[in-house]
Amino acid sequence: MTDNISILMFQIPENMNGSVATLEACNGMNGPINGKKNGLLNGKNGMVKQSDIDSADPISFENVNISAQYILDRTAHRPTIGIICGSGLGGLADLVEEPDIFSYADIPNFPVSTCPGHVGRLLIGKLGGIPVLVMQGRFHSYEGYPLWKTALPVRVMKLVGIKFLIATNAGGGLNKTFKVGDIMILKDHINLPGFSCQHPLRGPNDDRFGDRFFPVNDIYSKELRDLAKELAHQLNLDSVVKEGIYTMVGGPNYETVAELKLLSLLGVDSVGMSTIPETLVAHHCGIKVFACSLITNLCVDDYETNLKPNHEEVVEVGKQRAQDLKEFVKLMVQKMATMEK
Repeated sequence: MTDNISILMFQIPENMNGSVATLEACNGMNGPINGKKNGLLNGKNGMVKQSDIDSADPISFENVNISAQYILDRTAHRPTIGIICGSGLGGLADLVEEPDIFSYADIPNFPVSTCPGHVGRLLIGKLGGIPVLVMQGRFHSYEGYPLWKTALPVRVMKLVGIKFLIATNAGGGLNKTFKVGDIMILKDHINLPGFSCQHPLRGPNDDRFGDRFFPVNDIYSKELRDLAKELAHQLNLDSVVKEGIYTMVGGPNYETVAELKLLSLLGVDSVGMSTIPETLVAHHCGIKVFACSLITNLCVDDYETNLKPNHEEVVEVGKQRAQDLKEFVKLMVQKMATMEK
């Protein structure tokens, strides 16, 4: 009889290289690692077998700290603002001065980006004199990664010292008033994968990052949204910068007409394939979140049209709006830097 047999399975973290030392101390339960030699030092203070690493929770403090300490040991910059560049928006990294550059493939436990338009490297340097961390490319569920892994870099950011996150993405415009090239500030989101218990924080909870259950009614900081609208006015982008509701679908296919009609009924303004796992994890661990979608195509919700969305169009629109986004993000960074003082 097998009716009452339960099977417990743990997912072992991928790409653990084993060359780490023991964690001795950190700068506060939820604070950043201070970069001194009191944490995981990539093998400098001894070797630990992979079996000794916390395998039940691949995004536990100990596991994430391996990646964070690798980065901190190799840069003198100590950023508090993180930026994630979406499809076609990697040019934002051009703003970074004096960068220390890390290929994702070189960072322990980090995923590797496989999506066109995502360079796959992390830069730490200065933007207008302000230390920043920039992800030039992100990770998606359709690449084969579990949701926790698509958001793992955000926990790494937390341990590096990040307090503010700017997450950008390329989204399809579902709101009929949107035009290609508009920038939509995320006011809220509908987490469709979460309806079926697919969540980046599913599994064991590490209280050093945040509580098991947490509110998300202000996941996209109103203070930062209001600031963004003020800056858009300064840049004469009032007709371009909008605000709305975002949702994430799994991809890699674009949405069917029926799916878009359903999302429209739910009040969705923009559709994409990313961002929500990252912003949920950031909010959970106390990082203040701002996110925006560059509307790179208009959603096709008519059976009679011959128009079809394509990824090349997404990347091209990102390039066309690049200069406006650079100025917008640069001003956001400057203002955020004054908010933390």
